[in-house]
Amino acid sequence: MATVLITGANKGIGLELVKIYAEQGDMVVACCRNPGGAEALNQFAENNGVDVQQVQVGDGDSVASLVTQLGDKPVDILINNAGTAGPAFDQQTASTMDFDGWLETFNVNTLAPVRVMQALLWNLKSAENPKVVTITSQMGALSLDMTFSYAYCTSKAALNKFMRMAAIELGKEGISVCVIHPGWVKTDMGRPDADISATESAQGIANVVAGLDASNNGSFWKWNGEIHDW
Repeated sequence: MATVLITGANKGIGLELVKIYAEQGDMVVACCRNPGGAEALNQFAENNGVDVQQVQVGDGDSVASLVTQLGDKPVDILINNAGTAGPAFDQQTASTMDFDGWLETFNVNTLAPVRVMQALLWNLKSAENPKVVTITSQMGALSLDMTFSYAYCTSKAALNKFMRMAAIELGKEGISVCVIHPGWVKTDMGRPDADISATESAQGIANVVAGLDASNNGSFWKWNGEIHDW
């Protein structure tokens, strides 16, 4: 039985990942900003032994409190799923930028996954085959020219670069690292006319995570297991 810690676990892909891992018998630590308002998560957690924890990934003190709650518990899989779409679309363009909103987008999408990963390094190193998985987006790929959502795209591009470098260093310590594009998903961020459901995306992501090891450490995958160009 693995211990799987998932951020952004109250809805969408995060909630579906909670369900997948809990139903296969793993110990799930489901993290979100406001557990009191996470009705669907709390209902599932009560019936399936999921540990719901409050954490704001953009706040260092909040992440430190989470680590204190975990204590010496090994973490086999960390899934950095929490994210934000950033400012209004017309406020993150080549000619107009909400700079405070851009900073917050970087804080949540880029700094937070690093903040959580670094805070949990001891717990990860205590596991037998630790994995760090970060949900990114193809919109952060330099190989694709997408001229919209500049704050969001740049935050994911920076995230991708960091995790690719981190994979080299952490791989030496037995920690496998990857980033995964979840597809265009029918969530609050992806909108109802997207290609796939959150359930489909989460199951694909879980399949990719299952195959992550030292041989493919540092990969950029699509949710369906295909390799994504950087």
